Amino acid sequence: MFPEFTLRYARLPERFYERFDPVPVPAPRLVAFNQPLAEALGFDLAAFDEPRAAEWFSGNVLPAGAEPVAQAYAGHQFGHFNPRLGDGRAVLLGEVTDREGRLRDIQLKGAGMTPFSRGADGRAPLGPVLREYLVSESMHRLGVPTTRALAAVTTGERVFRRVPEPGAVLSRVAASHLRVGTFQYFAARGDQEAVRTLADLAIERHYPHLQGPALRGLEDDERYVALLEAVAGRQAVLVAKWMGLGFIHGVMNTDNCTISGETIDYGPCAFMEAHDPAMVFSSIDDQGRYAYRNQPWLAQWNLARFAETLIPLLDADQTRAIEKATEVIKHYEPRYEAEWLAVMREKLGLVKEEARDRELAEAWLEALHAGRADFTLGFRRLAEAVHDEAPALLALFESDGALREWLPRWRERLSREGVGLEAIAARMNAVNPLYIPRNHQVERMIAAAVEHDDFAPFEALAEVLAEPFTEQPGREAYAEPAPATERVFRTFCGT
Repeated sequence: MFPEFTLRYARLPERFYERFDPVPVPAPRLVAFNQPLAEALGFDLAAFDEPRAAEWFSGNVLPAGAEPVAQAYAGHQFGHFNPRLGDGRAVLLGEVTDREGRLRDIQLKGAGMTPFSRGADGRAPLGPVLREYLVSESMHRLGVPTTRALAAVTTGERVFRRVPEPGAVLSRVAASHLRVGTFQYFAARGDQEAVRTLADLAIERHYPHLQGPALRGLEDDERYVALLEAVAGRQAVLVAKWMGLGFIHGVMNTDNCTISGETIDYGPCAFMEAHDPAMVFSSIDDQGRYAYRNQPWLAQWNLARFAETLIPLLDADQTRAIEKATEVIKHYEPRYEAEWLAVMREKLGLVKEEARDRELAEAWLEALHAGRADFTLGFRRLAEAVHDEAPALLALFESDGALREWLPRWRERLSREGVGLEAIAARMNAVNPLYIPRNHQVERMIAAAVEHDDFAPFEALAEVLAEPFTEQPGREAYAEPAPATERVFRTFCGT
């Protein structure tokens, strides 16, 4: 059933990983399987057998050709450097080539205590597994670069976090699991050869247009500067998309910053409801380091840590290398600002570019904040206001003075777009979702699965989120903010 593995990472020198076979679980049961993703990856679905799949996706049976490894990496966690983290509960089975010719990692998360576990049990609770499955697939449907969820399996055992929970294993798919922290692991050890190996692997996997100096006339050091620029560009795009959705990652540590530009690790993540730039959900982020408004600049901070690992590759002269790196990191800010403004223009129905568009977008966000209006529904119902005051939009605002002042400015700006208002409303609805993984719905889904072994709420929510931009009659409740009694203000990592 599995496609052929290539084992690209497992063929690197052994200091890049620890070989580790998943620890068997007593009673694996397949509770979620992403058939469209499996088909895209080249799985033979005609040979699909659910009990056998449960054995594979739990790690009890290794698919043919797999050579599981736990990857080594370091990381800044909430600003503090840990030189040895690594996959403490995950194993990379190997890479497969999907039907579009792209190399994709397949990883089991919750596969047992690896040499990097640092005293933890190496297992994963069911709740965080279902959260990551659902939110990562939702992000994919929303057009955000992300790791994907292939399968979820319950293990028939209990794991202990805040309370005992059923255990589970998630099968995660990624363009790769190379992180800023992967580079930091070797840079901290002075292993310049390993850093160069990783840089070449990143170019091969994610930036093939930089391969071969002869192809673009680049010297080696110029190519690595170009790699840093490319990674920074993808981070700018990624975080701008997060900001456009009101998404708060929660743990933007350097080990959760991918070289591919994909979102990874859906632990204490959440989607904002009432717009608040200072919003924090993570139970472990006491200082608000990863608040919503800080995400763009924390991405830049992470990129600076990546640049530090590449200094020996950027120029033989360290001073010149630092100057080159600094220039790239400084350029991230205007690059991000341009990406953010492009996202906001789309969401506000603007195609043409005008000098005061940033001011218009910022004033809209200030009106949302002043009125404590729901971020997602505010953008969605704004499309109804192209003609008139839109009572459904006004109803979202606790106070609507700033909104009423802003709406005429926006309509006047729309008048210069040169297309009909109905066309503008339609293109707004194509980029402003109606359905997101609202925190209270995710918690309901988890509670049903964990406490009652009931996966119907998970399946229903996943079905709704598969069509986030399309109105689904009878499912209006999925679009609504949490009632006061169910508002979620804290989320937990699950590690």
